[in-house]
Amino acid sequence: MTTALPTLIDALIGRLLDGYIFPARSEAAAHLLRSQLEAGAYPPTVGPELCERLSADLLRATDDKHLRLIWHDSAERSQDDVELINELRERFRRENHGVRCVEWMPGNIGVIELTVIPELAFAGPTLAAAMQMVQHTEALILDLRPTIGGSPDAVTFLASFLFPDGETRLSDIVEGPAGPARQFWTAAHLPGPRYLHRDVYALTGPNTFSGGESLAYDLQALGRATIVGEVTRGGAHPSEVVSLAEHVELRLPTARPVSPITGGNWERVGVQPDVRVAASDALAVAYSLALEAIADNSSNAEASRDEAAHAASSHSQ
Repeated sequence: MTTALPTLIDALIGRLLDGYIFPARSEAAAHLLRSQLEAGAYPPTVGPELCERLSADLLRATDDKHLRLIWHDSAERSQDDVELINELRERFRRENHGVRCVEWMPGNIGVIELTVIPELAFAGPTLAAAMQMVQHTEALILDLRPTIGGSPDAVTFLASFLFPDGETRLSDIVEGPAGPARQFWTAAHLPGPRYLHRDVYALTGPNTFSGGESLAYDLQALGRATIVGEVTRGGAHPSEVVSLAEHVELRLPTARPVSPITGGNWERVGVQPDVRVAASDALAVAYSLALEAIADNSSNAEASRDEAAHAASSHSQ
């Protein structure tokens, strides 16, 4: 069945007014969409072009990069929201739950490349296995350049490996326009060793989005990682997947993160790198920084041992 244009826009506006996290922006978007419809600004056929035009107007009204329509070509796509989510889960499973690569580099430096950080219930064992494989390295590079999203629970789980206990508050997520707020703390128990007392670098670029940005932002705010690369896309709001019509899916932001350290988040501004270089050069630069830090730490440790040995020799005399 083909969905009429006015019906689709009415359904979109209804979802915005009922569930979007910023009521004032919902009203602005509804007004713009209705005005554009009356002016005949939209193509009459519901298809990819219409979804692009509506997404552009939603961005214009709300300045929210998460809020958008997605067109799916498959005529057999279910209209059930649960099935849409299950399809995403199956896609992530085929992509190894986002863990594209775990690598050991000369100098004993580990690299984990992530494309997405899916729900913890499904991705947890794979993420834990990746951290297990780098446990004996002297420094860790998290390649978040291709990381397009993630689940808050899984982001918290992965970050927990980099802190000593369950007493670090990573972020809060405010549900709906006014709360309540859910606090995210590091896990007190993990299925593997923690990665402590070693430098961590996170690589970012213009494709780093949502959950990838969350991990980079929280680690940077807490001083646990050095961010290397380019400014990220700037999409902070967790979203729901909603089926509006046949072929048409809505990504609807329903919450917003707030850092207990900065009091804000990365929406619209992106995560700002500590070391700003082209994203294509970020791995090489982070690798060089890690090698330098390891050499410095080794020299300092050797100097401390020599000083202790000299002190002990002087005392015995």
